[in-house]
Amino acid sequence: MPRVKGGIVTRRRHKKVLKMAKGYFGSKHRLFKSANSQVMKSLMYAYRDRRQKKRDFRKLWITRINAQARMNGLSYSRLMHGLKLADVEVNRKMLADLAVNDKAGFDSLAEVAKAKLNA
Repeated sequence: MPRVKGGIVTRRRHKKVLKMAKGYFGSKHRLFKSANSQVMKSLMYAYRDRRQKKRDFRKLWITRINAQARMNGLSYSRLMHGLKLADVEVNRKMLADLAVNDKAGFDSLAEVAKAKLNA
């Protein structure tokens, strides 16, 4: 059986990994072995954080809504319950945007929620 020289395949794989490791500190962008392990770890972080980003944004929206709701004399949960009773279907992303950029609009929604809670 003839000898197989795998230089081209290996070099291509190494170049691909080192290209992905561009910008890493120290030997992590120079040496294949450490670059490969760091690239694998980075890809794992990227996969995980694509899902975590959705959680983080939801937390941020809820924090912003709660802050503005408390300025209107409501807690977050009472505001959301009041809006549900009033059949107002505004998602948390839009509510948070209103809380930051359009305080008057948010205040009117808070009044609607208050009215439904008291009724």
